[in-house]
Amino acid sequence: MTPTTATRTAAALGFLAVALGAFGAHGLKPLLEQQGTVAIWEKAVFYHFIHTVMLYVLAGKEPLAKGPYLCFLVGISIFSGSLYVLAVTNVLWLGAITPIGGAGLLAGWAGIFWGAKGGRK
Repeated sequence: MTPTTATRTAAALGFLAVALGAFGAHGLKPLLEQQGTVAIWEKAVFYHFIHTVMLYVLAGKEPLAKGPYLCFLVGISIFSGSLYVLAVTNVLWLGAITPIGGAGLLAGWAGIFWGAKGGRK
């Protein structure tokens, strides 16, 4: 993955996070309120956006930390994606998939931790 592709992917996911946040707050608000899933949607947007910012930060690093980047990408897709679908459909078994995405997010942070280099001496 090139730095340009990594940056564009992060930008697209950032755009999507803002769009989904606005859509949930306005277009889906009656449905989410009826189902009692507003907080689930908001949690999905929050984690989506926070980890998209990390994708952008990682995209600007040389060399690209591909492991953490991919872990965050997969984690966002599964964690937030399952919560988005759960919030709209109220299909509760989707909650069983969400921790898989959470594990991806944790793996991304662990990859950054273990990949950190010491400072100057």
